[in-house]
Amino acid sequence: MKTQIGIGIIGCGNISAQYFKGCLQYENLKLIACADLRMEAAEAQAEAYGCQALPVADLLAHRDIELVINLTLPAVHAEVSLDILNAGKHVHVEKPLCATLDEAREVMDLAECKGLRVGCAPDTFLGNGLQTCRSVISQGWIGDVVSGTAFMMCGGHESWHPNPAFYYQKGGGPLFDMGPYYLTALVHLLGPVRSVTGMTSRTRDTRMATSKDRFGDILNVEVPTHYAGTLEFHSGALITLVQSFDVPAHRHHPIELYGTRGSLGVPDPNTFGGPVSLWTPESKEWKELPLLQSTRVCKRGIGPADLASTLLSNGEDPHRSSGRLGFHVLEVMHAFERAAESGQHQLIESKPEQPAPLTPDLLLANPTRE
Repeated sequence: MKTQIGIGIIGCGNISAQYFKGCLQYENLKLIACADLRMEAAEAQAEAYGCQALPVADLLAHRDIELVINLTLPAVHAEVSLDILNAGKHVHVEKPLCATLDEAREVMDLAECKGLRVGCAPDTFLGNGLQTCRSVISQGWIGDVVSGTAFMMCGGHESWHPNPAFYYQKGGGPLFDMGPYYLTALVHLLGPVRSVTGMTSRTRDTRMATSKDRFGDILNVEVPTHYAGTLEFHSGALITLVQSFDVPAHRHHPIELYGTRGSLGVPDPNTFGGPVSLWTPESKEWKELPLLQSTRVCKRGIGPADLASTLLSNGEDPHRSSGRLGFHVLEVMHAFERAAESGQHQLIESKPEQPAPLTPDLLLANPTRE
């Protein structure tokens, strides 16, 4: 009986180390090769993580690779994902799914035509923190969720990132960079979004990088750097969303959900863990909850591992970090910008299924690689 899916990774940049480390933790994934336009980058990662470094075309032609993780820049997500699908392989792409909705539709249509799967980051909602929150809501501990807040606010990435320029170019900005974590977590907890309204601003036309590798570089700002608005969910919940690169400091919790019977403090959706806190009328105070152990290892790569699990079973069950979910999140982000430009509510056409909770025995970790 087949127990592993061969994988390749295209894109060996800043985020790739987390995927290499993560993919080695799951016994149903077999890391075979990596590729990058910079061959030296691929060779460095191949040496570090025990796989082959190949040109992109050779990786796509490799007969033992069935699933390719696309870690390229957002501007070329569609191009690379289409190449992967045309090579007859499943794809899991770093967020966002694509830069535009038209590109995303092309990717999803091609996958359906070829009978292939599309996965999309983030997969952090599969971690024990957000899985615990899902259980709390499903068991009715806070009643029906009626409202909430979701805040990601910082001063921008130019102070630490080795290549911060693309965060301020088309396809970047706080919503398209960090928004997928928050929106994916909310859809996981509440189901799909029905409509969006919002406003945006851009406080500066240029910024100066102060990170070690780019100190003094002047960065042109092409996108909004502050987003504020409201998400209406099909469940009826109204969530206030703020995503900003213009806030030096704040004291807001990343996500809070307010129900008819209590309130829930949700952890940073860019992490796999906690803390998770609960307030009820009985306790009249916030209490931290123990986390469910939905899976023993929570790392980037859990999404591809979940996809591989479906391929190794019957191939019919939906995987959780799906392209449909990624498409929905992308549509919500673009609708946010349209709402800001038009001053009108924007209805969301896509309506994916709410991802199923993890079961404790679904993903088995490789204990020899921790």
